[in-house]
Amino acid sequence: MYALADCNNFYASCERVFEPKLEGRPVVVLSNNDGCVVARSQEAKDAGIGMGEPAFKCRDRFDRYQVVVRSSNYTLYDDMSRRVVRSILEFVPDVEIYSIDEVFLDLRPLDHLDAESLCRTIRDQVKQWTGIPISIGIAPTKTLAKLANRIAKKDPTTQGVFQLPETDPDRALALDSVDVGDVWGVGSRWGAKLRGLGIRSALDLARMSTDDLRKRFNVVAQRTALELRGLVCQELEDVAPPRKTLVRSRSFGDMVTDFEQMSEAIANHAVRAAEKLRHEGATAGQVSVFLSTNRFRDDLPQYHGGGTAAFLPATASTPIVLREAMRLTRFAWRQGFHYKKAGVMLGDLSFGEIQGGLFDTRDHPRDDRLMAALDKVNRKMGAGTLRPAATGVTPKGWRMKREHCSPKYTTCWRELPRAQT
Repeated sequence: MYALADCNNFYASCERVFEPKLEGRPVVVLSNNDGCVVARSQEAKDAGIGMGEPAFKCRDRFDRYQVVVRSSNYTLYDDMSRRVVRSILEFVPDVEIYSIDEVFLDLRPLDHLDAESLCRTIRDQVKQWTGIPISIGIAPTKTLAKLANRIAKKDPTTQGVFQLPETDPDRALALDSVDVGDVWGVGSRWGAKLRGLGIRSALDLARMSTDDLRKRFNVVAQRTALELRGLVCQELEDVAPPRKTLVRSRSFGDMVTDFEQMSEAIANHAVRAAEKLRHEGATAGQVSVFLSTNRFRDDLPQYHGGGTAAFLPATASTPIVLREAMRLTRFAWRQGFHYKKAGVMLGDLSFGEIQGGLFDTRDHPRDDRLMAALDKVNRKMGAGTLRPAATGVTPKGWRMKREHCSPKYTTCWRELPRAQT
């Protein structure tokens, strides 16, 4: 058996953990620069606020329904996600972190226990230890567990945990209640094509000829149908595959027309990307810089520029990454445009030992000690305590707008919740 634990309205739930007064009130979380709605509490959904809606179009409804608006606080959400996973690991040793708010559980080593009872215990303890409500779906395959989780979320009689029946007709009824477009891995494009073939529900897809599915779609669709029949085609990935690229980018709070401001923005992205690289124990073989105007502003001239440079040998050194990023910024910059977004991408990532070059004269041990000292100070004193001067000193208009951001309750001493006595 597999299970999928999914945090309910995760971002909104994180905000409520530290502000209990938000319970029962509609809460929305906005994207970077407070642009669009990226998360909603159930009350906000009931108020008709859609996912991805621009915030400025929702202002009347925000006022009418007294919606609490928060800027995205990914530092908080990442930490709360780790706490949820650690809580689950107290009960189940083998898990796959699928996303920031979803975790697959392998229940097969625990088949001597009652799966539903175990998952109800997990749900209760996660809520008690972290404050985050979760729903859990239980089934013989990951695809069916996703489907069972959907039922657990939507059907209040399940009380947040639903085990897919193992035999018909109950299993068939459950599959028939799920639209084919809502099956994991199908999506809107395949869903429309399947409906054109008369396939309306997950049950219809499970009964479709797998050979026909492979001919009309691909092997992924074939495996999805097999998983809906209860045949395991996707094992748990308890070790995430190593990433191939690392990207740091943001849309600007105000459009940038000044080269100095653009340089500072790119420098900040380069420094943070190098820090992340070292944190993951990786090195990069190349760096790319990209900058672009606002494609939605038809009244302004458009430009998208960038460049790429190779590192020989691969590196995670902030000074080296920063130097190349600054050179590429000068190469890509064009005066006279209103830039809306810029970023840095580190590619050709490798993990483990660095293979030196024949003509490499860099003092790697000294460089490693310098970066270790830099990271140690920033871990102890806070991110950005020590940083290159190229990143700037005073706040600039290019920085992301976060006018409704909650404190970093769990990761910053200065922002700990305060209790009044």
